[in-house]
Parts: sequence; C-alpha cells; structure tokens
Amino acid sequence: MRPVNLIPVEERRGQNAPLRSGPIAYVVLGVLVAVLLGVVLLVLTGNEITDSKSELAQVQREDAEASAKAERLAAYSQYRALSEQRVATVKSLADSRFDWERVMRELSLILPPDVWLTQLSATASPNASVEGGAGESAAAGLRGAIAGPALEMSGCADRQAGVAGFVTALRDIDGVTRVGVESSALPPTGTAAGTGEGGEGSTNCRTRDFIAEFKIVVAFDAAPVPPAEGEAAVAPAPEAPTEEEAPEETATSSEG
Repeated sequence: MRPVNLIPVEERRGQNAPLRSGPIAYVVLGVLVAVLLGVVLLVLTGNEITDSKSELAQVQREDAEASAKAERLAAYSQYRALSEQRVATVKSLADSRFDWERVMRELSLILPPDVWLTQLSATASPNASVEGGAGESAAAGLRGAIAGPALEMSGCADRQAGVAGFVTALRDIDGVTRVGVESSALPPTGTAAGTGEGGEGSTNCRTRDFIAEFKIVVAFDAAPVPPAEGEAAVAPAPEAPTEEEAPEETATSSEG
C-alpha cells in the first residue's frame, strides 16, 4: 500500500512544509550585513583619524621643543656672527695697513747727496690728499693711475744724471714696483743763476743752470688696497715692474 499523509498542508513540519516567509528574510539579512560593514568602516576611519591626531600632536610638541632650543642657542649664534665680523674687521685693518715708517727710513738711507727734496707726501690711495703736498699736481697724472700706496715727491738734483741716479736708488726700497717721473727739467736757457729762488713759500730749487727740478711718483702696487667703507681690503695682483716712465716734460741738458 502507498502511504498517504493525512495532516493538512498548513500544519505540516519539516522539509515538506511550504515556504511561508518569502524574500523578505533575505532583504532583512542584506540590510543587516550592510549596516555591519558601515559600522566596521566607521570604526576603522575613526581609529585612523585618532592616530593622525596623535602624530600631529607629537610633531607639534617636537616643533615646540626645537623652537625653544633654537631660542636658547640664538645668543651663541649671534655671538659667533659678531665674533667673525670683528675678526674680519681686524684682519681688514691689518691687511690695509702700510709701514710708512720703514719706507721713510729706507728713503733716508738711499737719498743721494746730490739730491734734495722740497715736497714729499705719502698716501694710501689716490683719493687721499695732503694739503700742500707734492701729490696735488701729480694726482691727476701718475698718482691717479695707482690704486695702492704711493710716494709723491718734488725736488732738485745735480743735472739730469742725478735725477736718473735717484730714480734707480728709489727702486731699492723694499716693496717698490715702479717709479714714474712726472717731470724733470733744467732751468730755461738764459735764466740767470739764483732767479729760481722765488719769494716766501716758493718751492723752486733751481738756483743754478745745471740743477734739474723733478717730480716723481713711487708706486707700491703689491701692497693691499685700502678698503672703502663697508668693504674688506683687497690685495691687487702685483703689476710687473716696468722701466721708469718717460717724463711728460722733455728735459733739457746743459751739462758741460
């Protein structure tokens, strides 16, 4: 015999029971899963934001500590800068100093007996001037072309040979790179002896017809150039020594 289930369909249980919930259960399940994923993402994002805030706070603390340390060390930095500036200033002054005392001493030793000076000035740069000095007339010529220290002198010598010997002797002074003759001339022909002595304040020393009056500029090109205000001293490249420069004024000779 074939078995027959006499239980009504709506009261049956187990695998033969019909589905009465339909698709609603799946929809509810999907919503719950979505909510769960949202909560997880929200928690992860919140954790990342918290970590970032912690890192930012740590960086800010380190920055504050570094700034405080820099402020404490600022005084040392300022002291070092001031020290370096003062050392540079002293070095600049030392480099630009010129030993005029030594030059004058050597000049007195090499001055020939047949040469005498009427004017002498020593300047560290062409911009410097000495009131009443020999450089007033020479500054526009040979002295103006020398950037460093130079001697400017006027005087007389026994004939042109005496001037030439004096120029040669000047080159023996330590540090001299060149000697320029601004002018060297004997009295005009026919001038009576002694008329060269002018009135009070005259510097004309040509009292005889064989006495030559000269103007000479002695250059020290290898010496450091004195610094301008706010600048450091600069040592120029030494110029090659040249033969004595030809005088602008033609010298006449009346040697007998």
